[in-house]
Amino acid sequence: MSTIVYCGVCSFPPEYCEFGGVAKRCREWLEKEHPDMYQKLYSVESLEQATSGLSLEKQEEIERKIQKQQAKEEAKAERELQKKMATKVTIKRIERSKRKHVVSITGLEVFGIDLKKLAKTFASKFATGASVTKTPDGRDEIIIQGDVADEVEEYVQELLEEKGLDEVKVEQIEDKPKKKKQQQPGTA
Repeated sequence: MSTIVYCGVCSFPPEYCEFGGVAKRCREWLEKEHPDMYQKLYSVESLEQATSGLSLEKQEEIERKIQKQQAKEEAKAERELQKKMATKVTIKRIERSKRKHVVSITGLEVFGIDLKKLAKTFASKFATGASVTKTPDGRDEIIIQGDVADEVEEYVQELLEEKGLDEVKVEQIEDKPKKKKQQQPGTA
């Protein structure tokens, strides 16, 4: 009984990696992990044998399509990386009333961080309430009760460093409520 090998990149069997969208990375993985199977699938002889029935124009068309698809995939991966690097994490310290504060954290969802788990971590770490809510513009944010902005900033920096995102900017903002104007005597 033979065992089926699954790709470590796309999780398809290697014969079907070309349909997974990351064929170039799949081929590199296969060459490193299973060189004998790589030779069977991608050696010059096996590729010539597989394409021997195709016309020359058809072969060139297939090659162009494959190159175009790979270029698209690489450009998409590059755009996603640039988006992550351009995003900044904002930690906002909001004054509620008198000496009460809450801390709002936005911008972490771009990095694939589970906000609900992180909110639970903050709640236990700082012994306070923490929840995930939506901002008016539709983004997720974590709200933490209490004046723990400095500790949160330090923790978020460490978390991003663990993920290898040292260049991401973490910005702390102070948000104070606007004071109400007192009415002048004699005006109604």
